[in-house]
Amino acid sequence: MLPPGGGLLWLGLVLGSVCASVGSAAPGNSATDALNVLLIIVDDLRPSLGCYGDKLIRSPNMDQLASHSLLFQNAFAQQAVCAPSRVSLLTGRRPDTTRLYDFNSYWRAHSGNFSTIPQYFKENGYVTMSVGKVFHPGISSNHSDDSPYSWSVPPYHPSSEKYENTKTCRGPDGELHANLLCPVDVADVPEGTLPDKQSTEQAIRLLGKMKTSASPFFLAVGYHKPHIPFRYPKEFQKLYPLENITLAPDPQVPAGLPPVAYNPWMDIRRREDVQALNLSVPYGPIPADFQRKIRQSYFACVSYLDTQVGHLLSALDDLQLASSTIVALTSDHGWALGEHGEWAKYSNFDVTTRVPLVFYVPGRTAPLPAAGDKLFPYLDPFDSISESVEPGVKGKFTLTSVSQSSQAGPLQAGKPGTSWNCSLSSPRSRDLQGCASLLAAPSPRFTWSCAEKAGTF
Repeated sequence: MLPPGGGLLWLGLVLGSVCASVGSAAPGNSATDALNVLLIIVDDLRPSLGCYGDKLIRSPNMDQLASHSLLFQNAFAQQAVCAPSRVSLLTGRRPDTTRLYDFNSYWRAHSGNFSTIPQYFKENGYVTMSVGKVFHPGISSNHSDDSPYSWSVPPYHPSSEKYENTKTCRGPDGELHANLLCPVDVADVPEGTLPDKQSTEQAIRLLGKMKTSASPFFLAVGYHKPHIPFRYPKEFQKLYPLENITLAPDPQVPAGLPPVAYNPWMDIRRREDVQALNLSVPYGPIPADFQRKIRQSYFACVSYLDTQVGHLLSALDDLQLASSTIVALTSDHGWALGEHGEWAKYSNFDVTTRVPLVFYVPGRTAPLPAAGDKLFPYLDPFDSISESVEPGVKGKFTLTSVSQSSQAGPLQAGKPGTSWNCSLSSPRSRDLQGCASLLAAPSPRFTWSCAEKAGTF
């Protein structure tokens, strides 16, 4: 198992190793040798995925990504609030440094002109692009998604985003409501689409444009679901019959819990369907049948999200970019589904701070695909015969380069390099740094072993 709390440090370390190599590459290395980066940031996604051992969730595309990746079991957000977490992640600085604990300040003006990960790539020859919710919109990113500092082109936000909190949910009475639970017929909603579908389509268009570019790219794609309201194509509800939905295993508010440690989930209380329950404040509780419906819709949102990730990664394959693009997938924080009597983020319980984190590095975490082979074929979560995908490399993980060279330039694909050994069972930071250097290392040929796998490539 990976060292507790070390997970999100890895995002900075691995991408930082990539960044550092941009400026330290050996003379003669061309920009066309540089690896691209696809960063997928999901909103409110806890590790309720098949690759994290959840037997109920259908997430075949993210599981497939994990099977080719290094998967972290103990990655935690700095704070279970969107804006502070995203700014912390993208600047590599704690909220205590950015001085952002809510949504109401811009770090460059309020605490320090700190560079971001995409900004560093941009300053070193990459085309940097933002699609969807990457930075939190509003004051915390200067109403510009930190443009022009972080991005080479204006960030893209889907046009249908503006309908997320409006009355687009058809209730049992046949009227439209602003509900928490909002399975929809996509053809009937405004513009006939949903934000995450639009973001996937835009990201694929950008990948197509970058395929012929002489410059490497850094593309960040931010998905909205499973953030509330749970507004998703209604067919995904069929994946999770209510009779299969269990309640949280620890649904009671802990005895003696200090009030400061509890959040009364006001975000969902203002939704019309929750208001109709006439719940007491602050502790509820929510009736058991409605609890099951909340959990059902969250899981359905996860499967809907999975299809969008699947289409995006399949396009990466189709465009022959999978062999030259690092893929990192994570979330800004988790979300409580009834654990400890909570139905929100905004707390420090593990279910709200723990996040999925996987890294695919071509030729390092998985062999390069053979010509004509697809590494990320789209998998339909409705396919009942689809096999479960083995999780990614985890546990005690050892990588050793088998080629030797004095050349620098760890970002340059296919260049020979030096040797490293790293064990992720150690909590020492130098081991994390050594493994991060290895994942961005020069040689595509390694021997490796872990509890589940062994091989050479």
